[in-house]
Amino acid sequence: MSYLRTAFAVVLLASGSTMFGQSSEVSIQTPPPPKYVGRLLKPFHLERRAVATAKLSNSPRLESLVRGGNLYLSVQDVIALALENNLDIAVQRYSPFLAREVLRRAEGGGFLRQVDTPVAAGPTSVSTAGISINGNGLGGGGGLGGGGGIVSQIGPVPPSLDPSLYLGASAGHNTTPLTNTLLNQTTALTQGYRQFVFQYAQQFQTGTSGSVTFVNTRSLLNSSTPLFNPSISGYFDVQVNQNLLQGMSVGVNNRNIRVAKNNLKVSNLQVKLQVVTTVSAVLNLYWDLVSFNEAVRIKEQALGTAQKLYDGNQKQVEIGALPAIEVTRAAAEVSASKEDLLIAQTNLAQQEIVLKNALNRNSMQNVWLDDVHIIPLDHIEVPKTEEIRPVADLIQEAAENRLEIERSQINLDSSKILLKGDKNGMLPNLQAFAELTNHGLAGPSNPLYNNCCGAPNAYFIGGDANVLAQILRRNFPDYSAGFALNIPFRNRASQADYVTDQLQLRQTELQLQRTLNQVRVDVKTAVIGLQQARARYQTAVDTRTLAEESLKAEQSRFHYGVATVAQVIQSQKDLAQSQDGEVQAMANYTHARIAFDMAMGRTLEVNHISMEEALAGQVQRESIIPATLPARGVGK
Repeated sequence: MSYLRTAFAVVLLASGSTMFGQSSEVSIQTPPPPKYVGRLLKPFHLERRAVATAKLSNSPRLESLVRGGNLYLSVQDVIALALENNLDIAVQRYSPFLAREVLRRAEGGGFLRQVDTPVAAGPTSVSTAGISINGNGLGGGGGLGGGGGIVSQIGPVPPSLDPSLYLGASAGHNTTPLTNTLLNQTTALTQGYRQFVFQYAQQFQTGTSGSVTFVNTRSLLNSSTPLFNPSISGYFDVQVNQNLLQGMSVGVNNRNIRVAKNNLKVSNLQVKLQVVTTVSAVLNLYWDLVSFNEAVRIKEQALGTAQKLYDGNQKQVEIGALPAIEVTRAAAEVSASKEDLLIAQTNLAQQEIVLKNALNRNSMQNVWLDDVHIIPLDHIEVPKTEEIRPVADLIQEAAENRLEIERSQINLDSSKILLKGDKNGMLPNLQAFAELTNHGLAGPSNPLYNNCCGAPNAYFIGGDANVLAQILRRNFPDYSAGFALNIPFRNRASQADYVTDQLQLRQTELQLQRTLNQVRVDVKTAVIGLQQARARYQTAVDTRTLAEESLKAEQSRFHYGVATVAQVIQSQKDLAQSQDGEVQAMANYTHARIAFDMAMGRTLEVNHISMEEALAGQVQRESIIPATLPARGVGK
């Protein structure tokens, strides 16, 4: 999917606008093999691959947006900072690399490993009821269901697809006392020997395995009876085994590889899900911060109005136009307005902490950020009308775009692949084999020979070259072939595994259907929520307008002595409450819009997020710096 880019019509400082290059945050360095490692030995080369250290520093974007002790953030800057610095995304960024290594392991014949990283829940806003107990800003206990790849090791053991090379050398000296001197003509037989062994073994996905072995042995005795001394022997052996029932199918033997490839796809979806979850949560934090700023402004305005009424009442009391009790009432309203302002300021301060933490990688090394205040550059805008397509079309679009459905479908395919291995594991174990061995024998005449056993055969006189020539000519061949059948009676373990995985497969199919049903519910709920949020906002606007008119009327009546101070105070409270309701309705609309985008699977597209940039941890987007702001770093 291609992601759209947008241009923002803002005035930028030439020195303040920065473009950040793209580079991969997670990398694995593989040094080139030594010169002596050629093509033949390259498969056996031990690669010393090293993973780069974790990045714990923030991107330059964060510090570049600080002006005069304030951090000026637009919506696009918040998204860019989340992609570059958020630790939940940074942790999930390792998932494809982990899955790729498991695939590498499976391609060598190894078992699958459980390496998926659960999708972490995004941060949530603080409580609006005063001092928040949600100090960490985490929602849902800090994590979502992992939903990662499938791992199972039931059925025939996959073949080891990496070839093996064995080289062995041994030498020794033995002394054996003898009570019978007839055979070796000595009372103490000594033997000096050395042996070289070479073997190459390989297994294949067809269920075929084979080995080639060459052995060369030299033995020197202190006896006068052997015709040759030292004697040199050797053999060349070729052995092939083939599974005929269990473990014969390529689809069974490569099932771990195919599942590992599916799990790699799932890990990429996990990263996308983490980006969607985190970006949506951070956007909620940002728009809540905007509403908290508005709430502070409203409370300051309410306090100013209450203070103005109090000062006016004091003057009226001094001239005898009002009783003293009216000053007390006005003072109580000032005190209540101060408390409301303090609560709003507390909410704002705590919200800044949560948002900073979501956009900051290492708060221990960035303590300067504690004294920086966040200034949002964007404002909440609620459209007058909401253009929404028919719900049936939206549900179809969501079913095609939602990452959870794609992940469930991939895992369902993996379960079916592994089930083939379970079924194959119930077959008897039938193996056929064939072996061919060529022998050779040679050596010089025994200088101690006493003619006890006839004249030596000149055909065997020689050294290693003679032995090798005999092997190649196949002068002394061995042949063997056969089969082995192993039938486990009852075979309850394999049958239970097969039925168990069938049951789990049916559960997975039902879970996929449940996910599809939930998508339908999510879309319909999100549509209703979005429509209701816009309607509630319009109602809140109307209520606030009426409250403003009511306050003006009461103030005018009070000026002419018709209304009481209590009526004016009540009108002020009604206006402040309606203004709070309007701000809350605006915030609720942003939440509803973000939830709608998530339900439709549009979060990445709507916010112009490139997964290439998200995976790299670097966003190639200019920071939005209005020219009216102070120079960079001033007051930081």
